[in-house]
Amino acid sequence: MTGALFDLRGRLAVVTGARRGIGLAIAEALAAAGADIFAVSAQLESQGSEVARRVQAHGRACEVRAVDLADRQAVKALAAELATSPVDILVNNAGTIARAPAAEHSDADWDHVLAVNLTSPFTLAREVGRQMLTRGHGKIIFTASLLSFQGGITVPGYTAAKSGVAGLTRALANEWAGRGVNVNAIVPGYIATDNTQALRDDPERNTAILGRIPAGRWGKPEDLAGVSVFLASAASDYVHGALIPVDGGWLGR
Repeated sequence: MTGALFDLRGRLAVVTGARRGIGLAIAEALAAAGADIFAVSAQLESQGSEVARRVQAHGRACEVRAVDLADRQAVKALAAELATSPVDILVNNAGTIARAPAAEHSDADWDHVLAVNLTSPFTLAREVGRQMLTRGHGKIIFTASLLSFQGGITVPGYTAAKSGVAGLTRALANEWAGRGVNVNAIVPGYIATDNTQALRDDPERNTAILGRIPAGRWGKPEDLAGVSVFLASAASDYVHGALIPVDGGWLGR
């Protein structure tokens, strides 16, 4: 019975930002649970990608698309393509960050961060979600952030976007929970990815961050595997509008 709750065989999962880091780990986890994967990332190789290799190693199919998620027309084209497929799971994971003091944070950085981290996830959720509502079932998973709850330092665009993701998760859940579509978010803590490389390279910031994490270490992308399968599966059918931290205890400190 327990295994059946987490069985994703016969499901199609779209994962954005799947080329590396958290997205790659989530795509592999969903494939290991039985899902076929439609992987999206800005610079995803059409042949020989790591995500395709890992997914296929689990005996699952993997389609890949290179899409600039800051390009609204490219996102709309992707959404139109996805509307023709029976997408069961949408993982809006792709993200970017720009670090600069607020007084020096440019309009270009602000627009780019908001486009990738908030506007494109909404567009994809709206278009794919419409098809899920018609079928009466589906799972949408956003990647939020600790900065959905906190202000952060020198990342005003990122904080604004991830705060928006938290609100969007709840707003869509309020509308769609009664129609068979689950909308939830994963809240990664400090995970060792490219987005956090600058923090890990700064001895002072690295020490301060590690000192506040009860688990005593940076997270790994693979630490997101279990919660992603849970939120994509029947095990979470009565979970709506939740933001689930995977942070080594940071928010409980």
